[in-house]
Amino acid sequence: MSKAVFSLLLLFVTVTQTNNLIPWSASQKLTWSDFKGNPDPHSPNAALTSSNINIEFGYDDKGFKYTIKCSFDKNRSWVRVKSNEVLAHEQGHFDIAEIYARKLNKLLKAYRFNAKTASEDLNQLYNNTMKEHRQTQTQYDDETDYSRNRPKQQEWLKKIADDLKGLEAFCNYQQGMGSEKGN
Repeated sequence: MSKAVFSLLLLFVTVTQTNNLIPWSASQKLTWSDFKGNPDPHSPNAALTSSNINIEFGYDDKGFKYTIKCSFDKNRSWVRVKSNEVLAHEQGHFDIAEIYARKLNKLLKAYRFNAKTASEDLNQLYNNTMKEHRQTQTQYDDETDYSRNRPKQQEWLKKIADDLKGLEAFCNYQQGMGSEKGN
């Protein structure tokens, strides 16, 4: 009986956590109703987007498979000041996360599999990509002054759209196939 209750509890927690995540989609833009978190009282920001890029991978001595997920966390994202400009800026943050999910997919597709170093190699690729992702998110906020510098904001939104288009070949990353040994 306790095993059944524990299993249902885990299922409930997993479903609840999954319901808080919105997978990135070109056809579904963020709305203010997606921002369910409480504003940080110590932050001067108008809003905060919490996005995640997660990878799961497995391998054997012949090759590897992976799954990448880019999502928006509704419960960790919040808004204090609602305006179209701020919402476009926050969408930009989510779109930047998608760019780096695609970049990660591109790197993984190009990776020359080595069973002896695969775990270290794949983690290194992920960590390097996430470091660059964080730097780009910071640069975006700095250069746009958190959406207040409208000309820079427009430049960034164009750059983001161009980057998404340029990496379109790597947008289908949910079920990635890595290289096989020797390929």
